[in-house]
Amino acid sequence: MKQKSMLTWAISAIVYLGLVIGSYTVYASLDGSNDHTDSHESANGNEEKSINEQAHNDNHASHGSDGKESEHSDHGDKSESEVVTNVKYENGFINIDVKDKDQNSPELEISHEKIMHLIIVSADLEDYYHLHPEEKGNGVYTLKFDLAENSYKSFVDIKPKNLAYQVSPIELHVGKGHGEHEENSLKADTNLTKTINGKTVELTTTELGINKDVTLNFDTKGITPEPYLGALGHVVILDEKGEKFVHMHPSSEEKTQFETKFDKPGIYKVWGEFKFGGKVNSYPFVIKVK
Repeated sequence: MKQKSMLTWAISAIVYLGLVIGSYTVYASLDGSNDHTDSHESANGNEEKSINEQAHNDNHASHGSDGKESEHSDHGDKSESEVVTNVKYENGFINIDVKDKDQNSPELEISHEKIMHLIIVSADLEDYYHLHPEEKGNGVYTLKFDLAENSYKSFVDIKPKNLAYQVSPIELHVGKGHGEHEENSLKADTNLTKTINGKTVELTTTELGINKDVTLNFDTKGITPEPYLGALGHVVILDEKGEKFVHMHPSSEEKTQFETKFDKPGIYKVWGEFKFGGKVNSYPFVIKVK
């Protein structure tokens, strides 16, 4: 009987030991699986964070690039601007107020020897002025200039430091008898040769189509223009509605050639500015983009 009791005890001990070892094995297995899962989730989390950070950095870099204005100023979407400009004409003075979104006066960088280029055209796109107001403090720029009674559109071309800016047309009314803006009935010039103050300039172009590189070549008939605002010339282009604004400078220092693109077909007016004998002539041309 005693021997049988000892045998039963031994069998019970073995079974118990087996249960303990089995339980430990299952626990270790589950714990290792959890460790693997946690490590995998942590790695994915780090990877996702890295991708998001890169996307943020890319967006930030892209924004910085947009804020930097190139030599070819092609603007028009005011919603992208971090700077607001207002233009008024009072008592023979043109006054421009420049503020950022916090109503502070942004620092402006010099562009082609001037801190501000102000382009003013009459409603019918006949009168054209390229002016350079001077800073008077607190974001105010002013210039004494006689404008005839009329409706105008003004374009404040500036380079705010570290801020995005898009040039937009600003309505400017002078006098009480000014007319309302109406759609201009411009017709493309059949003769692209113009003579002003005895100096002749002829415009030739590559094919005038949309979404392609277009070269505007101004033949100054053997007379090299004098340097004007740091370049051989300046070109401003407006669509017939006076909304789409482009301000360009030559593509090289030796030739009066300008590169641009047109994103919509239509009639455009081009002013080529060149300096001869100390005087700046503005040559107007009307072209059609198909």
